[in-house]
Amino acid sequence: MSVTENNVSEALREGAVIPAASRAERFTSYDVEAFEVPGGREENWRFTPMKRLRGLHDGSAVATGEITLEADAAPELGIVTVGRDDPRLGQAGVPSDRIAAQAYSAFTKATIVTVPKETKASKPSVLRIHGPGEDKVAYGHLQVRAEAFAEAVIVLDHVGSGTYADNVEFVIGDGAKVTVVSVQDWADDAVHVSEQHLKLGRDAALRHTVITLGGDLVRISPTATFADKGGDVEMLGVYFADAGQHQEHRLFVDHAVPNCKSNVMYKGALQGEGAHTVWIGDVLIRAAAEATDTYELNRNLVLTPGARADSVPNLEIETGEIEGAGHASATGRFDDEQLFYLQSRGIAEEAARRLVVRGFFHEILVKIDVPEVRERLEAAIEAELEAVGA
Repeated sequence: MSVTENNVSEALREGAVIPAASRAERFTSYDVEAFEVPGGREENWRFTPMKRLRGLHDGSAVATGEITLEADAAPELGIVTVGRDDPRLGQAGVPSDRIAAQAYSAFTKATIVTVPKETKASKPSVLRIHGPGEDKVAYGHLQVRAEAFAEAVIVLDHVGSGTYADNVEFVIGDGAKVTVVSVQDWADDAVHVSEQHLKLGRDAALRHTVITLGGDLVRISPTATFADKGGDVEMLGVYFADAGQHQEHRLFVDHAVPNCKSNVMYKGALQGEGAHTVWIGDVLIRAAAEATDTYELNRNLVLTPGARADSVPNLEIETGEIEGAGHASATGRFDDEQLFYLQSRGIAEEAARRLVVRGFFHEILVKIDVPEVRERLEAAIEAELEAVGA
């Protein structure tokens, strides 16, 4: 297993040079034509199979359908449908690529979910997004707003077929505490490209978890920013790719204010010919962001030959006055020593392999505090292992 690790808080004090993050200074715009049509050679597109985007990147994918949103929400939450002119839209961030800009310009109505000030939701709220249907294209926009000192758990559950591009905003007010779980459990034919914008107020806390299981091509790009001091974001991810699937997760954490924390941990497994996962983790600590504490970790477990995992952590630091910063990335196959140990204790090889994979994901699974989602993910992992004969 090849491992890259770096802890830079001490290195900075000694004058070490830290490589620049690939997305540190990104161009952003609401205008689609401000972005050139990507050809696949650009840094932020070089891992993506462009032909499988079905025209989302070049403007040829015209909306021919709509998504359906079903809500099982806590009674304390407000859910409204608004038009493009609602002034609240766009408060969490601006599109950073052509598809996100296309999605922003093409949606006709948006959903805003609000957790009122000083309100604690009585139960997790589930928003189930159904795709537009086979051979149909849709664009969408969703915003979750947690007002000051609100607390809530929000689950976004993506299911069904079709081609879908959207922007999702999370506006977390001062002192609010929010848990978000975004599940991509699409049908085998689905293509989903989503830019998710996370904006945290003063002393706000957000746990953002991405679970990617289904779909032909899924590309999720979460960006976290801090509006004031004391913000704390935890970004977690679990993904499991089968033969032919492309799953891509691109994260950017922008520390621009002092005394904020971020912790990123994504783990993925992949199996089957042509299974491909991509994880890009970029963290920028700007000159004004003193006392920042950040770490990012990605681990990939390759279960069969013919599968490929790409993992690229990036870290750019413009000030030496930080609490700590580092990153780690590793990709490998089963640990033979772990298998040998389990088998030496009388556990059959098939059962031993299952235990290794479960243990690999356990660190993140225990952090998913929505029992129904955790049990569903555990069952999905078990089904994947049965499919490969592990």
